[in-house]
Amino acid sequence: MIDIKKFDKVLNKVEKPARYIGMEKNSVKKDLNKVKIKFAFAFPDIYEVGMSHLGLHILYNLLNDEEDIACERVFAPWIDMEKEMEKENIPLYTLENKEPISNFDFVGFTLQYEMSYTNIINMLHLGNIPILSKDRKETDPFIIAGGPCGYNPEPIADIIDFFVIGEGEEVTLEILEKYKEFKESKNSRVDFLKEVSKIEGVYVPEFYQVSYKEDGTIDKMEPIIEGIPKTIKKRIIKDLDKVFFPDKLIVPYIETVHDRIPLEIFRGCTRGCRFCQAGIIYRPVREKSVDSLLESAKKLVENTGYENISLTSLSSCDYSQLQVLVSELMNRYEKDKIGVSLPSLRLDSFSMDILKEIEKVRKSGLTFAPEAGSQRLRDVINKGITEDDLTTAVSYAFNEGWSTIKLYFMIGLPTETDEDVLGIKDLGYKVKDMFFSQPKDKRKGNLKVTLSASCFVPKPFTPFQWVGQDSIDEFNRKINLLRNSIRDKKVTFNYHDPKLSYLEAVLARGDRRLSKALIKAWEKGCKFDGWSEKFDFDKWIEAFDETGIDGDFYALRDRDIEEVLPWDFIDPGVTKKYLISEYENAKKEELTRDCRLGCTGCGINKCFTGGVCK
Repeated sequence: MIDIKKFDKVLNKVEKPARYIGMEKNSVKKDLNKVKIKFAFAFPDIYEVGMSHLGLHILYNLLNDEEDIACERVFAPWIDMEKEMEKENIPLYTLENKEPISNFDFVGFTLQYEMSYTNIINMLHLGNIPILSKDRKETDPFIIAGGPCGYNPEPIADIIDFFVIGEGEEVTLEILEKYKEFKESKNSRVDFLKEVSKIEGVYVPEFYQVSYKEDGTIDKMEPIIEGIPKTIKKRIIKDLDKVFFPDKLIVPYIETVHDRIPLEIFRGCTRGCRFCQAGIIYRPVREKSVDSLLESAKKLVENTGYENISLTSLSSCDYSQLQVLVSELMNRYEKDKIGVSLPSLRLDSFSMDILKEIEKVRKSGLTFAPEAGSQRLRDVINKGITEDDLTTAVSYAFNEGWSTIKLYFMIGLPTETDEDVLGIKDLGYKVKDMFFSQPKDKRKGNLKVTLSASCFVPKPFTPFQWVGQDSIDEFNRKINLLRNSIRDKKVTFNYHDPKLSYLEAVLARGDRRLSKALIKAWEKGCKFDGWSEKFDFDKWIEAFDETGIDGDFYALRDRDIEEVLPWDFIDPGVTKKYLISEYENAKKEELTRDCRLGCTGCGINKCFTGGVCK
């Protein structure tokens, strides 16, 4: 346990000390001397961000439900706290028992965002754990990682001992079961890694060797240990009604990004947007039944006191029983002023009746994601919505009294022209005109239209994984073109930093040669790179230069269909052949139907069953 006197002294000097104290309602503190396995769940960002992540709450409660396992939380300390901890020689510790993370059996990182990788390195350093896996001793914890970015684990392959590919509820318990055997056997670290590498969904980077061609592309990747798989197959949960879901959530003392009950209604998506990695890696669609969702909601309302239930999934309006679920939730909780929210709405599945139910408790702004400014480009990305869908949805919203509308777009999508870019402004103006075309006595509230544009990042396991990203200069040119064309106070334009999106693309499409550049960037002071006030692009470029990394090679280069990609050894269930055919359809501006309307042949039903792909 850390020195509590020093800890108390430090807390008096930092903003938001509640980030670092633990002891929240529904947190679990066990006697670490009485458990067989100590697991530190590490979120590589600040407390407020990490505590809003549903995956943390699921695994935390899942593991703590096991009598002989203690799961404790650790977050990245903000700059002020890190400075004080280093001054007082306090190592990075978990919230529950204030135990240094180096004393745990496992430190498990969730990989939600590529730009958190320097925070992983920093947290290991603050925890006195060697940064490179090859430098860890028998007494060091195993460093494991999972989450969506784990579908290309290679940029941090030298840092993480092993990865979990896919959904973690079942496989994590399988790994910890193996660890119990390992502890009794007195075998070495390598022996344990060999054992877990045989578990489906587990990838141990040191057991694979990558060779490269003269042009810098990958020649091949091969296992160097006998008996381990050449391809890592993702893990999925077949039946969401039977899988663990917590009946209580830790309730923080301070405001977090999402202060609400996250009720996961289904996993997967059938839409097939060609830019969307989540839509591929979480296939097939598996829904929870209304009964099990209502039971979860009941327990979570009782155990948390939150006043909002957020129905979470990739495309919440596609839940087949949404009308029934929302009506029943409102019947039960409207009198207690507990609201229901849908995080994002698809324009074509926008349900007037559902919105009428939701607004009984409270109105918030409405968020839609047309993604592209023209119909041609929406067809390229297979968005499957039209301008009529937008006008129908917005008309209804205005009639019902909404006046704050957010529209999300991407800039730099494949085949994009200036006309497509300016179409973003046109849609924003169209929404504004629709509001003011209503009779004055029908207008409610003060109109605010926000257009938000992110910079397109090509991601692994999407039909656009072969496409080069726009250069930073080209992104800036398009942003300025759009910004200068918007001259209306009712229409606000926000955009992402192209430099950050460039680095995201480098890391998203990178290989294991990037680990040295990541460590060099961290040595130069890079951390909290996703926070604009902490992001230092020049340091990253210096790190690339000093380690011989050409960022453009990873981010801007179009890749040949025949090229071996760094993540080709992972099997997400969707075939490469299907992704290639979707890439070709994009070039032809052809739509592919929603697979709920008929199988499109992605291959997921050949090796993964469950949900709509039984």
